[in-house]
Amino acid sequence: MRVRVEATGPLTTVQDTGRPGYAALGVPRSGALDRPAAALAARLVGLPPRAAVLEVTLGGLRLAAPPRPCWVAVTGARAPVTADGRARPHAEAFWWATGPLELGAPADGVRSYVALGGGLEVAPVLGSRSTDVLAGLGPAPLAPGDVLPVGDAPGTPVAVDVAGVRRPGLLRLHPGPRADWVDDALERLCRARWRVLPASNRVGLRLTPEDEALPRAAAYAGAELPSEGMVLGAVQVPPDGGAVVFLSDHPTTGGYPVVAVVDETDLWQAAQARPGERVGFTRA
Repeated sequence: MRVRVEATGPLTTVQDTGRPGYAALGVPRSGALDRPAAALAARLVGLPPRAAVLEVTLGGLRLAAPPRPCWVAVTGARAPVTADGRARPHAEAFWWATGPLELGAPADGVRSYVALGGGLEVAPVLGSRSTDVLAGLGPAPLAPGDVLPVGDAPGTPVAVDVAGVRRPGLLRLHPGPRADWVDDALERLCRARWRVLPASNRVGLRLTPEDEALPRAAAYAGAELPSEGMVLGAVQVPPDGGAVVFLSDHPTTGGYPVVAVVDETDLWQAAQARPGERVGFTRA
């Protein structure tokens, strides 16, 4: 079937687990920023964890009534959900039949994930249906009037599933390859108080220190690095002494020193951190 998009909010994209293995060709991994939430949404409606779902930034999604009923699950940031004219649960499969499906703005967090039974069948690029906003690969971000192809099977929801308790904490850090470019880099990162900047997006979580910036070590004052390969979770320190945590759509190379790398299992917290909120680090 095909489902029409009526509104998208600030940004709605199609995401799966991404396209790993192409960094040497200059293609980043992409994929859902909050991977556990995306996998849970898929699993709840009977899809495999790699299935494509919708990543909805700060709510505002509206889908027209489906041509035929299907199962739906919404996870991630807890946004108010209505379908067929009534409120629907979070992190639980429900039957969508006759009216529009709408997501309001979440009270906490940034990104919600919507899985439709049958799965989204947009054309894959390099083996993935993910939208990469930096490289421009995959389907374009959704716009009103777009039509989403959905698989023929309505899906079978799991009989029993439990959404894990998620408590945001400190992002755990591993030493980076250029930790010596900032004196006591990990200690300074963990000691400082950081706030999320509005410029944060799917490329990176941009942070500004509330107190002490990260100065370059004397041995590297004024020095420049040639572009080097970047990995998911890399923490770059630009000249202003702030920090950037690279997320799913990060570039494959960069010229600022990577002084640390966030543990991959903690990156869902970066996906849900709002501008103005405080983020902290600790040693892994």
